[in-house]
Amino acid sequence: MSASPLRTNEPLVIAVPKGRILDELRPLMRGVGLEPEPAFDDPRHRGLRFATNLPNVEIIRVRSFDVATFVAFGAAHLGVAGNDVLMEFDYPEIYAPLDLRIGPCRLAVAEPIDLSETDDPARWSHIRIATKYPEITRRHFAARGVQAECIKLNGAMELAPSLGLCRRIVDLVSSGSTLQANGLREIEHIAHVTSRLIVNRAALKTRPEELGGWVSAFREVVDAA
Repeated sequence: MSASPLRTNEPLVIAVPKGRILDELRPLMRGVGLEPEPAFDDPRHRGLRFATNLPNVEIIRVRSFDVATFVAFGAAHLGVAGNDVLMEFDYPEIYAPLDLRIGPCRLAVAEPIDLSETDDPARWSHIRIATKYPEITRRHFAARGVQAECIKLNGAMELAPSLGLCRRIVDLVSSGSTLQANGLREIEHIAHVTSRLIVNRAALKTRPEELGGWVSAFREVVDAA
């Protein structure tokens, strides 16, 4: 994959994720002196690209999985993405220098409660799993010699076992209440997940002082929290 050329005189573009993580990110943004235009906080506004209080800095708001793609291909210089996304795509064009310590959760394997009472994961040789993380899932099970047949879903993973699509899922888990509400139990931990500040490597080479300054500013805010 070749990234788009990044010109040093173009506005700095920062990609942020929609949803829960953005709520936790906003205090860090304020801490580094970054304030988006008022439309950014207007739920009726449908725009995705926003000016900020800094004349040469713009923000784009996209799906969490897409943040990494925008940064990897050079459409954004900086971004915030969970290490689950970074593990899934493993883009060599992305440098992730800082754990922002927001959005903590875990990537886990879950199955119906009644199945978990007799199931022994150590005896698995082949499993079918619904997940939006097929690459992570395959690598995780291949490491211990288990073949994972992954069914790619982008949401509503918890429905898959009850509707007969598969018996197990791999998904992000926070409190575990969604699993419990759908009759599922977490049976195996894959990875701890938090959100990271990510940088396009080519941009870091062409604009080292500017991007390095943003990394340092976020690090100071995170360390002071």
